Amino acid sequence: MQVSISMDMIDKATAIENVLERLRKLPKGHAIDLRTYKRDRYVVIRRVADDQFDVARNGYERKRYSEPLKRMRKLLKTLLKKEFPRSNKIRLYDLGEDVECTKIR
Repeated sequence: MQVSISMDMIDKATAIENVLERLRKLPKGHAIDLRTYKRDRYVVIRRVADDQFDVARNGYERKRYSEPLKRMRKLLKTLLKKEFPRSNKIRLYDLGEDVECTKIR
């Protein structure tokens, strides 16, 4: 199966609004991946139900979260501050429906 992954560079200042808009439109089972410019730290968000998201964090800490959409703004703000403290740009990948991409390596 061919997996197409698209990538955008987004400003950190507008990242939360940009990510929340994509999460609202994200189909069940699909995921997005936020990475630093150097790609050494990441946050993967996968929609598992209509209003439920699994978040895998791999950077300064390796952790998993399960949150509804209404709590994602607060979680994203915390994660961006801790995982991308000096980044001005963030890589945003649309992973599509690929379960393997959401595993913490």
